[in-house]
Amino acid sequence: SAVGKGPEVPFSSEAYRISAASRGKELRLTLVPLGPGDPQDLVFRFGMSGSFRLCPTAQLPRHAHLRFLTRESPPRALCFIDARRFGSWRLGDAWQPGRGPCVLSEYQAFRENVLKNLDDKAFDKPICEALLNQKFFNGIGNYLRAEILYRLKIPPFEKARTVLEALKDQEQAKRKKPSLTLSKKLKLMRENPDLLELCHTVPMEVITAEKKLFEPDHAENYAAFKNWLQCYLVPGMSSLRDRNGRTIWFQGEPGPMAPKGQASRKKRTHLKVDPEALTPKVTARALKRRPRAAAKPPKPAEEEEEEVADGPRKGRSRGRRKVPTAPALSEPEAPVKAKRSRRTTARRGRGEAGSP
Repeated sequence: SAVGKGPEVPFSSEAYRISAASRGKELRLTLVPLGPGDPQDLVFRFGMSGSFRLCPTAQLPRHAHLRFLTRESPPRALCFIDARRFGSWRLGDAWQPGRGPCVLSEYQAFRENVLKNLDDKAFDKPICEALLNQKFFNGIGNYLRAEILYRLKIPPFEKARTVLEALKDQEQAKRKKPSLTLSKKLKLMRENPDLLELCHTVPMEVITAEKKLFEPDHAENYAAFKNWLQCYLVPGMSSLRDRNGRTIWFQGEPGPMAPKGQASRKKRTHLKVDPEALTPKVTARALKRRPRAAAKPPKPAEEEEEEVADGPRKGRSRGRRKVPTAPALSEPEAPVKAKRSRRTTARRGRGEAGSP
């Protein structure tokens, strides 16, 4: 598309086949001509909103930045869709350098890569931040880290090395014991999974679910995904921003490395209710008695979080704060605004300072 950020794809063929392979957070497409011509590889990263969708060419979705057309009549298009344009593609078959083994397809190599490199400075950080480091946890993202730590009751801001060194000690102890049969090992892993095992099994739950939990066109599938979540965005859970600005959801204490000067915020159950149901009924009498409270609309979740983070303002000007512009509430609001405006004008005439 004209607004796509990716490079032009120098490939053209009357008929070709597409195959795909994934590794961590990357997907490689291989375009193979069914006649003369060379194959072409593309490696995709999806950002926060990237996905593929097959649809009629007459009904192309918005933000379809790359399209592969079928030979049908009428034709369809396999589209790479990315509303936020954080995703990308590049030519060639090479995976991005610096990414570790995949938590899904290369589990044993992934596990060894972590436990052999615990002296790396990446593990000086809190475990919630280390889990997003693709050099060691290739495939783990924001919602997965919350679900993994929640299941193990690990504080998100516990030092990563402290958490993982315990696993290393456990492995060494297992080697000294008589070898277990494969069935017993699998049973033990299911009953008492460690953090690295959950890095494999938790995303597998999403992939192997009966419904395609991330299918954007089916609301019932997204509802199933929300029901699957135990911690991420779940009402009653606490949240903090890590040092990279990403929000981590958790339950209980955050841990010794939690950012200073940041209050933990809890997701309230009522935020999932229809916002219109939250607006109180305002009578003319109430407006006359308490104009400030009546004119102030309920805050959306994001504003509420910012107030907790920044804290209330201090100073004498609080008593003379200007009423913020509010959406239309009811007829009696107009005279309240006019009265407030005249009062402010009178103050200015006497040389009084207005609110900041």
